Amino acid sequence: MKLTKIAGSALLGVGALAALNTGLRYEGELEAPLDGDDGVFRWRGMDVAFTEAGDPDDPDLVCLHGINAAASSGEWREVFGDLAADYHVVAPDFPGYGRSDRPPLRYSAALYEDFVRDFLAEFDEPAVVASSLSAAYAAAAADGDGSADGGVTLNGFVAVCPTTVAGPSPPKPWLRELFRAPLVGDALFNLITSKPSIRYFNADHGYDDPTNPSEEWIDYEWRTSHVENAHFAPASFISGYLNSDLDLAAALAGLDVPPTIVWGREAEVSPLADGRELADAADARLVVFDRARLLPHVEHPDRFVETVEEALVAGATA
Repeated sequence: MKLTKIAGSALLGVGALAALNTGLRYEGELEAPLDGDDGVFRWRGMDVAFTEAGDPDDPDLVCLHGINAAASSGEWREVFGDLAADYHVVAPDFPGYGRSDRPPLRYSAALYEDFVRDFLAEFDEPAVVASSLSAAYAAAAADGDGSADGGVTLNGFVAVCPTTVAGPSPPKPWLRELFRAPLVGDALFNLITSKPSIRYFNADHGYDDPTNPSEEWIDYEWRTSHVENAHFAPASFISGYLNSDLDLAAALAGLDVPPTIVWGREAEVSPLADGRELADAADARLVVFDRARLLPHVEHPDRFVETVEEALVAGATA
C-alpha cells in the first residue's frame, strides 16, 4: 500500500510539473521585434528569420545579436531604424532563437560559426556589428588574410563587448543534458526565464540603468524564451558549448578592415579591463561608453550609431 501511495504521489508530481510547463508555454505568434521587412533564410533545413530595412542599394550592414537565454534580433531595436538611414541593415535571429526554427539540436559554437559564415556570404562584402559571442563567430567567419578558405570579406567590423567564453570552460555535458531533459529541463529553464529572473539579469549584467528596458521589452523577452523548444539552444549556452575556441585578438588583428571594439565602462561580467587587453592585443580602436554595461547600443543609441558610422567610414577607406 505504501509503495502504491508513493507511486501515485510521484505520478501526480510529474503530472503537475508537466501541466505547469505547458501552462507557461507561449502559444501565440512571436512578432518581429524590429521595424522593417521580414524575410527567411533557408539554412540546413531550418527557416532562419531576419528583418531588413533601408535601401537595398546602400552598403550592407548585418547586425548579429548576442547569445543568452532570451536572445533575439530585438537587441538592436534602439539603433536599427537610424542605421537604416544610410545602410541596408539586416538582423537575423540565430537558429534556436527568436522567430527562427528551434529544432532540438545540440547547438555548438561551430554550428553558429558556420551559420554566420553562410549568412554573411549572401551579401557582397558586408559590414558587421556583432555583440558578445556573435562577434567571435563573425570574426571566425571572416576572411582576414585573403585566402580562398571560404571566409567572408568584410567592409567593416564593430564588436560590442566581444568574448569567446560566456559559459563554463570546459563545457559541462551533464548541465547541458539536465536542461535538455523533459519536464525537469523545461522547469529549470522556466525558472531562469521568469520575469523576475529576466529583470535580475538585465539589472545585473545588461543595463547600467535597470529601468532602461521597458515592460513591453521584458514581456517580449519572456515570450521569446517560452515558445516551444526554446530551451535547447540556451541549454548549450548555459553549459559552455557555445564558447568559441577562436584566438579573438589574432582574428581581429587579421581582418582586412580596422576593427572597432565598443565597451560599457560599468560592465562586470565582461569587465572593461578585458576590453582594453583585447584592443591592445588586436591593435583595435576601443570606444568606451560611460553609464553602460553589456548593452551600450541600447542605453546610448545615438552615440552608438555615430560610433558605427565612424568605424564603417574608416573601414571603407582602409
